Amino acid sequence: MIFLTKAAGLILSLSLLVILHEMGHFLFARLFKVRVEKFYLFFNPWFSIFKFKKGDTEYGIGWLPLGGYVKIAGMIDESLDTEQLKQEAQPWEFRAKPAWQRFLIMIGGVLVNFIVAMIIYIAILYSNGHEYLPIRNCTSGVTWDSLALENGLRNGDRIYKIGDKSIEDYADITSTIVSDNPTNITVERDGVILKVPLAKNFVQQMIARKAVPIAFPAIPFIIDTVLPQKPAFLAGLQKNDRIISINGRTTPFDSDARHLIQSNKKSVVEIKIIREDSLIIKEMTVGEDGLIGVGPKLYFEILKTKKNEFTFLSSIPAGIKYGTETLNDYVKQLKWIFTSEGAKSVGGFGAIGNIFPQQWDWLLFWERTAFLSIILAFMNILPIPALDGGHAVFIIYEMITRRKPSDKVIEYAQIIGMVLLFSLLIFANGNDLVKLFTN
Repeated sequence: MIFLTKAAGLILSLSLLVILHEMGHFLFARLFKVRVEKFYLFFNPWFSIFKFKKGDTEYGIGWLPLGGYVKIAGMIDESLDTEQLKQEAQPWEFRAKPAWQRFLIMIGGVLVNFIVAMIIYIAILYSNGHEYLPIRNCTSGVTWDSLALENGLRNGDRIYKIGDKSIEDYADITSTIVSDNPTNITVERDGVILKVPLAKNFVQQMIARKAVPIAFPAIPFIIDTVLPQKPAFLAGLQKNDRIISINGRTTPFDSDARHLIQSNKKSVVEIKIIREDSLIIKEMTVGEDGLIGVGPKLYFEILKTKKNEFTFLSSIPAGIKYGTETLNDYVKQLKWIFTSEGAKSVGGFGAIGNIFPQQWDWLLFWERTAFLSIILAFMNILPIPALDGGHAVFIIYEMITRRKPSDKVIEYAQIIGMVLLFSLLIFANGNDLVKLFTN
């Protein structure tokens, strides 16, 4: 069921974004009276699942779910159909139009994806506001992944700065470290301000060890749910019990309790809890799965969050700012894919599908869709042959030099670009398969 929910989110989101992307090309082409021969969701080599023709355009759905396309008359595209180019240019063809019009047709999809992302962020902020956990409200500091602990950070540290940047939102801790690659983190520990240096390859180690997120709000382990007929239930644990020690070892944070329970699989443990104002001691046998059958309260149920509300007018600049900051962080983090650790983490459809929640949530769906829309726009504007950015580069060259590249040059560049893109596609999805079978 989890797989189906994630798959449904991925397919619906990408289908929507692909249609809107291709619609951007389509609308600019029609604006400049360029004939669009085909408009397809997914690719359709050999046959189509569904198609119909209206006017000069064939609309359809292909069977190969690797994106979509519009086939514009008089243009060398993924189809590599150059027969029409042997004839004299017709007024309705792409090649017959001025360079500035061809440029707008090529970047139309990217423009639409950027605009769609901004509209979604604006709508989310207007309808739901933005709720977050201020870092100052993490009154007991944070708990760290083991990698951070190895670098000298300690559970209970209160973060002041990451590098030279002050952090307002707890959720920005990991993204700021990955984006900025700081050399140190400034924390308050036992009332003393310390600057803790980080290893030069700290981010590479984070990627290699999947230490994301790197920090969590430091909260006590307070029981929220007790599953029937599990060890905790049989021992008499109740909702709102706070675990303070296991086998005599104190557990000030939920991570401490989780670790000690996991490390005592199939063993009898003595657990001390606080119930209201009373100290209670219970014994139970941890299950083979390293669990006792309780669900803890989450940080937003314990710590004080802050919610910013927006009017319709104020949501517009706020949504645009949120979208541009998201794009900026994404671009900064791209540099890590050129490291060996980053290359191994590159994922295909499986990795993209995993960003969608396990249970259907429309708010999270639209947040993920806006993020994917930004990625789709940025990746397509890269100056790589076969991508929109690659075509745009040739047009810019023409506008500057007043010389149009030959059709052969564009054709060969298209072939090279397609080989590169399919190689990347195979590599990324191959990584997904390796992770699936090795994990």
